[in-house]
Amino acid sequence: MTHNLKKTFAMLLLAIFGSTFLYNCEPDPDSLGEQLFNGDAAQGNEIAYPVIAYNYNNNDSIRSDASRLISGLNESGASTNVAVLGAFTESQFGMQRASYVTQLRMPVDNFDFNGANPKVDSVVLVVRPPANTASNTYFFESDSLKTNTYTKADFPVDGVATEVSIEKKTYPVRKYGKIGGASKSMKINVHEITTFLDTNDDKFKRSNVSVNTGELLGSGVFDGNISSTSITKKSDNSVVFTGNLGFRMKLSNTDFFQTHILDKKGKPELQDAANFIRYFKGIKISVDETDKYLYQFSPNDLQLIMYYKYDKTDNGTTTRPQTTLSFNLGGANAHIGLYEYSRSGSSVAAALAASKPDEGDERLFVQGMGGPSVVVKIKDETITKLKEIYNKDKAGIVSAKIRIYLDPSTWKNTGSTEDRRFTLLTNTLNNGAIDYSTSALKFTSDLTNGLGLYYYKENLGYYDFVVTKTIKDLVEEKKENDTNGNPQLIPNKPLIITAGTFAANATGTLLGVRNTTRAFDMNRIILTGVDKTNTNPKRIQLMVTYGTKK
Repeated sequence: MTHNLKKTFAMLLLAIFGSTFLYNCEPDPDSLGEQLFNGDAAQGNEIAYPVIAYNYNNNDSIRSDASRLISGLNESGASTNVAVLGAFTESQFGMQRASYVTQLRMPVDNFDFNGANPKVDSVVLVVRPPANTASNTYFFESDSLKTNTYTKADFPVDGVATEVSIEKKTYPVRKYGKIGGASKSMKINVHEITTFLDTNDDKFKRSNVSVNTGELLGSGVFDGNISSTSITKKSDNSVVFTGNLGFRMKLSNTDFFQTHILDKKGKPELQDAANFIRYFKGIKISVDETDKYLYQFSPNDLQLIMYYKYDKTDNGTTTRPQTTLSFNLGGANAHIGLYEYSRSGSSVAAALAASKPDEGDERLFVQGMGGPSVVVKIKDETITKLKEIYNKDKAGIVSAKIRIYLDPSTWKNTGSTEDRRFTLLTNTLNNGAIDYSTSALKFTSDLTNGLGLYYYKENLGYYDFVVTKTIKDLVEEKKENDTNGNPQLIPNKPLIITAGTFAANATGTLLGVRNTTRAFDMNRIILTGVDKTNTNPKRIQLMVTYGTKK
């Protein structure tokens, strides 16, 4: 397609390095080609070139330990973490189930439980959502809030029946999967784990590691909602209890905590953290179901609270007040997102089995949490043709993008485009395998030069991945230094498209090529791939706009 491009084209440079963008509009030619339009008479040409794109099997495995469950850094520099729980089944990608295991520690070494004869009253697990941000919604707030206020006449306060006012606010979590009707409730189980989570062993960093379980500590039904609770005395409005936003589940197996924790007072098992994590190796949170939904929670904000009584003697009088012990389930502990898959009979299983790296695949499957990625290769013959145009006609590349259409069968969980997010990296394949190490994966030169990542044209249903500088560097035979500092021509590397986003700090600076949300991204997308007959107008293509003086 040929059209006149005027010098008033806006620059594509809309952000500093470190930001990832998605726009619901067509991008303008970027500033790399702007010099062509300093005069009013410039001729622009947009030409489509075929590419090779194929499905890449990640074997349903991914690094999902604590260092990979980071969504970013907040303003104080602390990491924000996200994990996934639930299960979902559909015909395109099959079944996916997410569980979570974590170590836990005593609040202090050699804990004395405040006094003699400690006995468990109850144990509660609280699962909290991450905080909502401008770019991520984990639970729905104002328009979905339900408030229930009621009075209870005999609520126990320091052992005395007291009249209180209870206010409970309820919010639905953001779900991915079957979200309505009978599907909204899931049974959540909490088990003791009997496998030591050895962080020095690489297998305990991956989502498909085998972890054995012991006793069932408790179960509860999660109805898809989280709530906050405030309890105040009717007499003076003083606060008796505040329960922050989350899902509270009472664990019925109090005998386990009595025999494994309280009865071990003064013994080596509770002497220090090293002993404790080998004695009580941790807990696993999982669901029974296989076809409900997935939702995200904040792993470092999990709470396991044990309520107990002990002997307290004052002036010869012994009482048994109630107090609490809150186990530490935060960042100092090993934790892993565990993901199970059943692909039998699914479209993705057939596509991965028949993938053709040398020719490309007609349908492209992208899924987070260890699911498949897509490899895109720009043909060497395309670069050769562009070099000929560049040298012969003195043409300059104005923009280049890989255009990929959504496949009509893409499953739409909410109809919201914000669920579909991608990363784009370059990689030199090692015998066809993607090397996910820092040394092998690289940001595209477009992203590092502030040219954005991709754009979405909603009414036409396609994504444009920006590769302007990537193509210009190849066509203009730019050089970069190798590991020895010697200048070498920039090679034509494959591009890797995966689910998720790049994790960033509070100012938008990216944390690194391996720091993405892929390990807990719940999304799945089907894209239209290659067409050997070149008759499908929605086939994946490289769209290059170049300009020449009239």
